[in-house]
Amino acid sequence: MSNSELQFRIATPDDAAQIQQLVQSAFRAEDIRENWTGDMTLASQFSIKVEEIMSNITKPDSAYLMATDENGALKGSVGVSKRDADLARIYMLAVDQHHHRGGIGRKVLAYAEDYCQRRWSVNKLGLNALSSRHELILWYIRCGYRKTGELTQFPRQWFVGLNLPDNLCFVELEKDLDAGSAAVETA
Repeated sequence: MSNSELQFRIATPDDAAQIQQLVQSAFRAEDIRENWTGDMTLASQFSIKVEEIMSNITKPDSAYLMATDENGALKGSVGVSKRDADLARIYMLAVDQHHHRGGIGRKVLAYAEDYCQRRWSVNKLGLNALSSRHELILWYIRCGYRKTGELTQFPRQWFVGLNLPDNLCFVELEKDLDAGSAAVETA
């Protein structure tokens, strides 16, 4: 499937279960690339409830964006929310595990960036990535994001019983849309 065949739309409450399944399976999927998924024991425990997805679909200044193929099959999704007059946040970027490494993630990210800029007139986007996912962080950097130097605490209470590294956290990244949009690298 080529990227040109992707169609984008805003999710409705009827899409919540489908997005939940995609996000959960994408976050749990193994990848042969070293340091892409990080700790598979942790990834296999990842869980998100349909109600969490629904909340972000129905919350003001928030949306899930869906990428579908020409038949309407969900291939990728991403959550977006406006944080303040100049900042939007991107979260839960997910691509169907059978379509990893095909450029869909980059296309979904670019659409989310454009959507946030058009919808909310923001000039900056923020997101985070798990510190153990080194290759994913580098991918975001290649997409024009930069580390802010801030780290956010990992919610250890959600993973009781797992032996997690002491330094596990989320790395915060940002992108200036005015300057960063034209500098996005292709891969």
